[in-house]
Amino acid sequence: MKALIVEDSATLCAIYEAYLGGLGLDIHIATTLDDAVSSLEGLTPDFILLDIELPDGNGLDLLAPAAALKPMPVTVVMTGHGTEWAQRALDSGATDFLAKPFDSIRLRVTVQNAMRRKELNDQIDVLSQVRDQLGGLIGSSPPMRAVYDAVERIAAADGTVLILGESGTGKELTARAVHDLSARAPDPFIVVDCAAISVANFEREFFGEDAREGGTGWVHRGLVSRAEGGSLFLDEVAELDYAAQSLLLRFIESGVFRSLGAGAEASADVRIIASSNRDLLEEVRAGRLREDLYYRLQVLPIRLPPLRERLSDVPELASIMLDRLAVETGRSLEPLSGDAKARLLSYAWPGNVRQLENMLRWIATMMIGSEIGTHIIDEAIAQFDSQSEVISAEVIAPESLDTPAGEIRPLWLVEKEAIQNAIEVSDGNINRAAILLEVAPSTIYRKVQAWKDG
Repeated sequence: MKALIVEDSATLCAIYEAYLGGLGLDIHIATTLDDAVSSLEGLTPDFILLDIELPDGNGLDLLAPAAALKPMPVTVVMTGHGTEWAQRALDSGATDFLAKPFDSIRLRVTVQNAMRRKELNDQIDVLSQVRDQLGGLIGSSPPMRAVYDAVERIAAADGTVLILGESGTGKELTARAVHDLSARAPDPFIVVDCAAISVANFEREFFGEDAREGGTGWVHRGLVSRAEGGSLFLDEVAELDYAAQSLLLRFIESGVFRSLGAGAEASADVRIIASSNRDLLEEVRAGRLREDLYYRLQVLPIRLPPLRERLSDVPELASIMLDRLAVETGRSLEPLSGDAKARLLSYAWPGNVRQLENMLRWIATMMIGSEIGTHIIDEAIAQFDSQSEVISAEVIAPESLDTPAGEIRPLWLVEKEAIQNAIEVSDGNINRAAILLEVAPSTIYRKVQAWKDG
């Protein structure tokens, strides 16, 4: 650590420097307040030992510019005027104080405690940064912080991981984070698209094929061998055929496999990380997933929250994505306004983070100018909402119909009353009302907004 001793007595400076020998401090000296202020700018110290009485001012005046440094140094104030000045120093941001006179042991213990506090603060700062973003995962909401904690703990273990979440929630990003934070990080991270592997090709793709009839080496190197020492990510594992599940189960249980054409079995040191957007217990009940495979996969589970359960992360996600899109497209995109953020927060995002990214890319492509207004967001939602309905019909005047108008209520009014009733029954919970009406929450949001605008 870089240390700054601020003391007007050169003799005391030399004594303090001798007292602190062996603590690993790179010590610098300032004998006036002006020198100390200059040292802050050029040195950016980690630790300050500060005397209050200086020839050109009060040492406490150094605390404000010190607090502006990032990271802020820890400061121990020295005073010979009792607890009143010590309390004033602590109130001004000092970490600790020393009452003069003091001996070498007292000084060393106080400084060591301050150094430990500095290290702890630095660790907390790093942890705070990690908690806002972990690998490619972004968000500071409580659900995402729980995901980060699970990823860090599970990465330190070496068991099979099962990542569950809706499409677009970031399952592959989570798998990569588990791998990158683990001891296997230097070795390969191999992604397997389980939906793209047919039963006929599973053994060859997964375990590989050896040369036959006296040949040597691989004809086709399988995914398991390519992942040796690292992690094998089985994306959407429930898509595997039942027969392929049996072969996968045997490998997970034993770590042993036989490639096509091989005369003997081989072993592989591979960590399995699987994912699914389905309810796997329901898949087991329906006979589409082997029960024994399910329990082999369900060792260290991680559940990813849908975006509607962490809406507070949407503005942060959108800002980061827009910064990236501005670079990609070469366009100047202004920061989101309060109204734009509110409109993004009012949508339920059935397609999760992937839908948000796709929608913002569409906006960046289609918009005119640099400001993202609520109108372009509404247009994008209409484009990307899977529940949107496009109706083309001949317009017929009510008076031209034979049926008396009084016996038929307009469809828009029936729809409005149904939505209002569902919202009332659900105590204002839009997601619950959407379930009752069997529509996407975004449909309700859009209808309600249209009534307000109208």
